[in-house]
Amino acid sequence: MSELINNREHKTTEYNNERLEKLKEIFDDLQSGKNIEDVKAKFSKEIGKVTVEEMSKLQHDFSQKNGMSLDDVKRIYSLHTEILKGSVEEIELPKNPEDEPGHPVHTFKLENRAIERLLEEMSKHLAHFAEDDSEENVYKLLEDCNLLLDIDKHYSRKENLIFPYLERYGIYGPSTNMWRIDDFIRDAIKETRKKLMEYNGDKSAVIHAINYCIKEVNDMIYREENILFPMCLMNFTEDEWVKIAHESDEIGFCLTEPAAEWKPERNTIDEKTISDGYIKMETGILSLKQLELMLNHLPIDITFIDKDDVVRYFSHGKERIFVRTKAVIGRTVQNCHPPRSVHVVEELLADFKSGKKDSEDFWIKFRDKYVYIRYFAVRDENGEYVGTLEFTQNIEPIQAITGEKRILS
Repeated sequence: MSELINNREHKTTEYNNERLEKLKEIFDDLQSGKNIEDVKAKFSKEIGKVTVEEMSKLQHDFSQKNGMSLDDVKRIYSLHTEILKGSVEEIELPKNPEDEPGHPVHTFKLENRAIERLLEEMSKHLAHFAEDDSEENVYKLLEDCNLLLDIDKHYSRKENLIFPYLERYGIYGPSTNMWRIDDFIRDAIKETRKKLMEYNGDKSAVIHAINYCIKEVNDMIYREENILFPMCLMNFTEDEWVKIAHESDEIGFCLTEPAAEWKPERNTIDEKTISDGYIKMETGILSLKQLELMLNHLPIDITFIDKDDVVRYFSHGKERIFVRTKAVIGRTVQNCHPPRSVHVVEELLADFKSGKKDSEDFWIKFRDKYVYIRYFAVRDENGEYVGTLEFTQNIEPIQAITGEKRILS
């Protein structure tokens, strides 16, 4: 049964340094602006097919490049995809778990098929709009955009459940590069929706925006199914896939639902029972059960990261404001944030560690909530930094309070 437990033992190809250097040279040619057709020809002649392992290494190296603008990242990533289409070697595994209904990869692919159907409808509606930009045709495209916004759930599961496990195996390219492109796509869909809601007769701007969305989403589907998912299937254990499937409901699904509940024959999740042991603190004694229930009943979200920026705990209340999954435990906090906001996290932690600050507050409008986010540097009795506490609360109901209440309702 070992072949069902750990696919990592069945890698059939390995990258070598000579090929990697050639690949890096080819992708550097792309970045420097060389003609795409010339680069394609060089790739075909000198490389031919590229393995998933080689792509993993290349993506990691690409993620380490400094000084690239956001437009450069989008352009280079798009060119990478154009070069690689049809050139990624298929991997052979002793079993294809992704074919099993309910397996996370099966569900991701099921969503991709639903997304493709939506994009086909959008293309048809766009053709009608190009001929006649009537209010009805604008509205049909707006409906398509509203549906396409559901892709956020697909990307969020990928970012919060798939990427953390890849990082445990030293694979950082997807969580840096792919997350950036996910954000570009999210922004592009929202911007397109805005153009349709405020349509002023600029037909060409709408056509360009929708075509951009369709191309980028289709390219992401290719990257997922030919690079990301095979990379995951080669590395993740069955236990890890079970955990990913178990936590997917918390984020939700895009345009469809899993075909079934996935329960591998050899594997069932045994939830760890909470010990009946007691924790003695300076101001009282609580059982572990009491402590966890107490933290989960607070009308706030709490997250704690240690002095090495690793997420160690988050509370699990009835109504979390921001998505958290158990996969973030043991992950650096920098990799839990979109790449475009990591610099804010780094600056805040640097101020806490240096002693420049002990706290920092933010407040934002988030969907139907007014969210108050507070960060506190946690220090020991000697003033040494031991971590950071994040405290998040919806203060909309508090702001609505007026007068006094002195008796029970």
